[in-house]
Amino acid sequence: MDCSSRFILECPKATLVSGYDPNSIYDNCKCYQECAKSTDSHISKVKTLEEDSDVSFCVGNEEIDCIRFKIAALSRPLKAMLYGSFKESKSRKIDFSLTGTSVEGMRAVDLYSRTRRVDLFPPEVVLELLSFANRLCCEEMKSDCDIHLASLVSCIEDALILIEYGLEERANFLVASCLQVLLRQLPSSLYNPKVTKMFCSFEAKERLASAGHASFILYYFLSQVSMEVNTVSNVTVMLLERLRECAAQKWQKALALHQLGCVLLERQEYASAQCCFEAAAEASHVYSLAGNARCRFKQGQRYSAYKLMSSVISEYKAVGWMYQERSLYNVGKDKIDDLNTATELDPTLVFPYKYRAVLKAEEKQTTAAILEIDRIIGFKLEPDCLELRAWFLIAIEDYGCALRDVRALFPLDPNYRMFDEHISGEILIEFLNLKVQQGSQVDCWMQLYDRWSCLDDFGSLAVIHQILVNDPGKSLLRFRQFLLLLRLNCQKAAMRCLRLARNLSSSEHKKLVYEGWILYDTGHREEAIARADESISIQRSFEAFFLKAYILADTSLGPESSYVIQLLEEAIRCPSDGLRKGQALNNLGSIYVDCGKLDDATNCYMNALEIKHTRAHQGLARIHFLRNQRKAAYDEMSKLIEKACSNALVYEKRSKYCDGLMANLNMATRLDPLRTYPYRYRAAVLMDEQKDNEAIKEVSKAIAFKPDLQMLHLRAAFYESIGDLKSAVCDCEAALCLEPNHIDTLDLYNKARGT
Repeated sequence: MDCSSRFILECPKATLVSGYDPNSIYDNCKCYQECAKSTDSHISKVKTLEEDSDVSFCVGNEEIDCIRFKIAALSRPLKAMLYGSFKESKSRKIDFSLTGTSVEGMRAVDLYSRTRRVDLFPPEVVLELLSFANRLCCEEMKSDCDIHLASLVSCIEDALILIEYGLEERANFLVASCLQVLLRQLPSSLYNPKVTKMFCSFEAKERLASAGHASFILYYFLSQVSMEVNTVSNVTVMLLERLRECAAQKWQKALALHQLGCVLLERQEYASAQCCFEAAAEASHVYSLAGNARCRFKQGQRYSAYKLMSSVISEYKAVGWMYQERSLYNVGKDKIDDLNTATELDPTLVFPYKYRAVLKAEEKQTTAAILEIDRIIGFKLEPDCLELRAWFLIAIEDYGCALRDVRALFPLDPNYRMFDEHISGEILIEFLNLKVQQGSQVDCWMQLYDRWSCLDDFGSLAVIHQILVNDPGKSLLRFRQFLLLLRLNCQKAAMRCLRLARNLSSSEHKKLVYEGWILYDTGHREEAIARADESISIQRSFEAFFLKAYILADTSLGPESSYVIQLLEEAIRCPSDGLRKGQALNNLGSIYVDCGKLDDATNCYMNALEIKHTRAHQGLARIHFLRNQRKAAYDEMSKLIEKACSNALVYEKRSKYCDGLMANLNMATRLDPLRTYPYRYRAAVLMDEQKDNEAIKEVSKAIAFKPDLQMLHLRAAFYESIGDLKSAVCDCEAALCLEPNHIDTLDLYNKARGT
């Protein structure tokens, strides 16, 4: 690594020197000292050049000797002054005292004219050079200063100081570099008053616009971050006001107005919110009609809100959120009917499940209420749903399960407050601990092993939280939280736990592994492999070998399969617990199956089952199926269903090995409507039976709440096969928004367009 700092604490070469002096951490490193000596030597050589100075610039009482043609070469105005019809062209001495340039600045101009380098000067002199370049149109000098200063921005303090100079001097690279540092520190940087002032005021936005950096995308990003931090803050409102001002296209204005209306609604400024929603609706933003209805309802106009949502349902193609919204203004049986229709059209909407569950609880049907809320928790984990189930469980005095749910809340949202944000979850845990017998740390580890083995993800999260109460700095457990939350599709919470694991790690080789996972999950595959290799070079560990094998196996294996097998075998030889070794054995078995080595794969799966890795049943079922043992495959998947707590995927997989295929697929859809394979299979069967409209309707069910690439491509193909080319093109364009280079969709798109 190259040294990019002047301090010994940040020098990569200095870290390799043994010993440590706490008094020297702010000293300059040797790299900087050698660079300084080199710079001084270079300056002295420049001053002794054979070229004679033929013009002097006077600043106060000082004279700076320069070379006329080199100064003239800096810009056209300087060339005109020194070689044109001005009196300075014939003067040996030129007075520059009134130009605002200091003696040090003019000397720097002279040195730059000779060397074309700005890295010879301290930052404050480079800033003066930038100002000089701007005043006298020295474009090359300005560009060099701009790029050099941009490379110096490393922290918020630097950014806040330098961005002012960048905006003043229109130094776009410098402004961009400062913005990058500020954006990387979000959301914490939004709490800095100077940062807030820089983005939120109209004048600040205009200054950013003059430097080419005030865009709709920038303010959309900032407003989204601010809404996540505090929806009703003044900062959020001001950022959305700036977003509206940056909107150029019709859809941008509609979106900005809608977002602003939502925030004003949360702030209970109903009249202002209604104005925003009405303006957005005029710009064809249909969702804003729901916002308008909500504002009317909040202002006591319930029937008006109901009529508005009824008109939306009749005028547009009905989708789930429309019925959910109308249910707010409905009563009695009609309300329940709207909620049921909303769930039928979009099973991912959370409110209908919560309302039906609460209604059943009020009718003393607590068990039915728990079953209702279980329907949504089974495939979409929301903190408030877990809280609601915890209260139901307390009502029936099932304190153990209630404690499980409350503990499972914290990995999702460490700052979550319960009972309408009135009490901390920790207080409720203390109360429930009095009702439930507490085990030792050893008991907790045994519980974790059992719950992980039976795929009880909620139970595993709860046990990990219990262990962390007594040992909060254990990075391994944070990493386990990450794996569980990934399995539960909680990407944001998972990434937070992974970063925490990295920060808490006490050893470098573990830290590198966690960094590798972060890089892999953010799309930086090669960098992640490099982190794994570096970790292995420090210490051979299970997680490092597993990470590298996982990344390589995630692509088309081909000739790499033998290498991945070798990596997984190395991982298994390293010390680790049964939970992780079972996963490695399962992955190894899967690769053996892909390579046709069924006996080796069987051994891997059997070894995994011996250490309670339950998912290995799925691998064994696949081997039985490949050996034409369909009944054995079905039985193997049935064993997994008996053991697993979350079994939508298992029903989906078992459908391939039995005659009752549709029954298993329908069960998978009921347990987890977000799984798209059952929809695709049922649609394909209907298409084979020449039931074109039914097939398209089946695919459209899933697209209504999960418009993924495969579903859009499939429906486009169905449309193309029945001659509806306009709809086919529309779906292809939507799919290409998700994956612009998807070859099959591009081919279908060109075919549908006749190109």
